[in-house]
Amino acid sequence: MASVARFLIGVALVAQPAAAMARTIVLSNDDGLTSNVKALYEALKAQGHDVIVSVPCANQSGMGAAIPLGRAFGPLGEDCRNHAAEAGEPGAGPMTRAGFENDYFYVDGTPVMAMLYGIDIVAAKRWGKAPDLILSGPNEGQNIGTIVISSGTVSNAQYAIARGIPAIAVSASASSVDDEHLANPTSQTVARLTVELVKALEERSRGQALLPAGVALNLNFPDQFDGARWKLARIGTYDAIKVRFAADRANSPDTIHGSGALPGPGLVIANNADAPRDDQKDDESVIIRKDIAVSVMQPAYDHQPSTARRIKRNLRGLLDK
Repeated sequence: MASVARFLIGVALVAQPAAAMARTIVLSNDDGLTSNVKALYEALKAQGHDVIVSVPCANQSGMGAAIPLGRAFGPLGEDCRNHAAEAGEPGAGPMTRAGFENDYFYVDGTPVMAMLYGIDIVAAKRWGKAPDLILSGPNEGQNIGTIVISSGTVSNAQYAIARGIPAIAVSASASSVDDEHLANPTSQTVARLTVELVKALEERSRGQALLPAGVALNLNFPDQFDGARWKLARIGTYDAIKVRFAADRANSPDTIHGSGALPGPGLVIANNADAPRDDQKDDESVIIRKDIAVSVMQPAYDHQPSTARRIKRNLRGLLDK
């Protein structure tokens, strides 16, 4: 992974003026039609990229890599988020909200299902091939630390690189929500900076793949942008928030999502009151306190070959049977 880090450092994470190559991009997320996805779509189109948006009908945060096999697609039982499509419309297809008919698609399913619809159905029809890049997000809330295991935003990127498609998971602060106008100013800033990163990768690609094979990025923006710099980070072990099971959600003393929660057992998300250790200073949960965190991800769960060889030696007597 050291070579990947050198590659990204060489990119310098700040685009210099140059002619960018138009790319084919599938833009997905786990939130549905949002201010963030609209802003990023428009910013990418302004740079000449050919973009398909394919998102879940409803907010699917926390669904991770779920793919309910064998599920039949019937008509929508209710409107999609922000009226992307109305009740009674097919379970997947072009959005029907005025102004979103072109390039925008929805799926009444999980984040990965929506992304795969964009790749296997829409992209295959439009381009006859896989896209050059998958952008997943920008999420309404950062995906940092071990919670990425449950993130649909991150799982989309994981599925993409498993298929050999360069991918970037993008997450903004929770303050980027705007269901009334789909025009949150934070969305505009996140979109501009995300395009800046794509430009930087493009300039080093020389017309080839934007990222090395088997590599995805987890990009997280801070709550405030003043003075924020691009920083190479790692997912790490420090969690800014913790997920735990509470006996009574409504009366949990440390939950940040407990107001109005129904009494009884369930999951709560709590702030981490512990300060990070010195060896966690490069963790993205720490970096995003004031800077933009760019973490390098490998596909799925496979470990480094050197570690696998060590385990093989440790299990020599067993594996040779």
